[in-house]
Amino acid sequence: MVEVFTQLSLIILIVFAIAFIMRLLKQPLIIAYIISGIIVGPYFLGILPGIEAVHIFSEIGIALLLFIVGLHLTPRVIKEVGKISLITGLGQIFFTAVIGYFIAKMLGFAPITAIYIAVALTFSSTIIILKLLSDKGDLESLYGKISIGFLLVQDFVAILALIVISSLSTGSNFLGTIGLTLFKGAGLIAILAPISIFLLPKLQRFFAKSQELLFIFSIAWGLGMASLFYFAGLSIEVGALIAGVLLSVSPYHLEMSSKLKPLRDFFIISFFLLLGAQIAIVNVGSFIIPAIVFSFLIIVGNPLIVMILMGLEGFTKKTGFLAGLTVAQIGEFSLIVIALGAKVGHIPNEILSLITLTSLITIGVCTYLVIYSKKIYPPISKFLSIFEKKKIREKRKISRNTDAVLFGYNRIGFGILTSLKKIKKNYLVVDFNPTVICDLQKLRIPSVYGDVDDDFLLRELPLKKLKLAISTIPEFETNELLIKTIKAENPKTIIILRAHTIEDAMALYKEGADYVLTPHFLGGEYLANMLKEIKTDEEGYKKEREKHIKMLTQRFEKGQEHPEVKKN
Repeated sequence: MVEVFTQLSLIILIVFAIAFIMRLLKQPLIIAYIISGIIVGPYFLGILPGIEAVHIFSEIGIALLLFIVGLHLTPRVIKEVGKISLITGLGQIFFTAVIGYFIAKMLGFAPITAIYIAVALTFSSTIIILKLLSDKGDLESLYGKISIGFLLVQDFVAILALIVISSLSTGSNFLGTIGLTLFKGAGLIAILAPISIFLLPKLQRFFAKSQELLFIFSIAWGLGMASLFYFAGLSIEVGALIAGVLLSVSPYHLEMSSKLKPLRDFFIISFFLLLGAQIAIVNVGSFIIPAIVFSFLIIVGNPLIVMILMGLEGFTKKTGFLAGLTVAQIGEFSLIVIALGAKVGHIPNEILSLITLTSLITIGVCTYLVIYSKKIYPPISKFLSIFEKKKIREKRKISRNTDAVLFGYNRIGFGILTSLKKIKKNYLVVDFNPTVICDLQKLRIPSVYGDVDDDFLLRELPLKKLKLAISTIPEFETNELLIKTIKAENPKTIIILRAHTIEDAMALYKEGADYVLTPHFLGGEYLANMLKEIKTDEEGYKKEREKHIKMLTQRFEKGQEHPEVKKN
């Protein structure tokens, strides 16, 4: 027992050292875990083999990972991802799988192995992309929402793939096994769904009174359901995901998710350690070329597929480019699918090494592409015009009498537009979401589809006559471009911009902005002024309350919601 404890301690120290280096290189820690697995594996230190605890930790980590994914698959999120996420997600999966299969066949892999490789190449890492988008503050951006949407679509398809692999592992009739598996799953869901809808909410209110009890309940439900599905002949992975989905409608699902993430992060390390340990270093020369070929398909091919699909749906080249970069890697589901295929004997273990190496290459490159995407875009934007519908640009009709332009219609833009109507300005809304523009045009609100970074659009606007320009776009570079372009044409134009940080706000003021909106601080300022004016006047608060309820009702009817609040 002491020996195992010492070995685990040494492994964790090695993981920490490699993770520290990866952090300095701005790489996701998943790479550090896999490299650590290689180091502690049989070809170097030889510490990992034989430690049963690591294998158990790995199973727990996978279950918690999928359980948390399920917790976020709420009906609201599924509705929010919309048609474009479904089309892009399924389209990218189909084309990547087809191209990947033929490339695998050309490289000499057997048909069943080629199918596994093709399927594995279609799945990106939802967790890594969520982390990168969160760090950049782009979760609420258009491309961020679309990316999350089609990554969730990928997750659904990955789960279906796991169900198929699990059913095939018995070696019985293909359709019969799948049918029986789906029947068992549907039966369990039919039994558990009423419990989660009618019984659990009452119990959860009791659990929520104690944070520790809610934490224990979350673990018990997630791992318990995973075990139940396992004993029913299904996989632990499927059971954990469904357990999360059943709790996704709970008002405490975000609380449960946030509490489980540190635990997930600890246990999932074991999974990636095992993957790293299984990479056959001695045979690396035999699959280094296939890994590079498949990496090229993922890094170049996947973004191109997404840009083509989004362009056909009417989105700008910039939105397509930024969203496309998020699928320029393969992640945990790819590794789970291949690991399961190797475990049941469908494919040789060497394929796990191939896909793991491909994952390492693509995750490393993709991380830098996503981090520096907005710096990469300007130099190549001219070449990306082929991914944008020209007909939409040709249909743009901009009135020369426009004296106020609102760039970006969203939660903030909704209130601003109301004020523009009241002051009777000839306004125009510019947005790069075709769905938003379609909705605005139905309401007969003057609006055009376009991207602020598009030189053609800016030249079409009557900048010399413009009196007021308001941008609710959070990107600093975009707002900086607006100031320089508009002020060059008309120095008297009042420019109001939006910033996420104090540093960005001060920089925009130096560039010549007349006012910079900082949403995070305005709420406190508004309340402070309200307290000064109303003090303890009950009637005053009643009026403010009625006004606020009216505004919230209007926004709710428009389908708007407050952004998710992060907990430290």
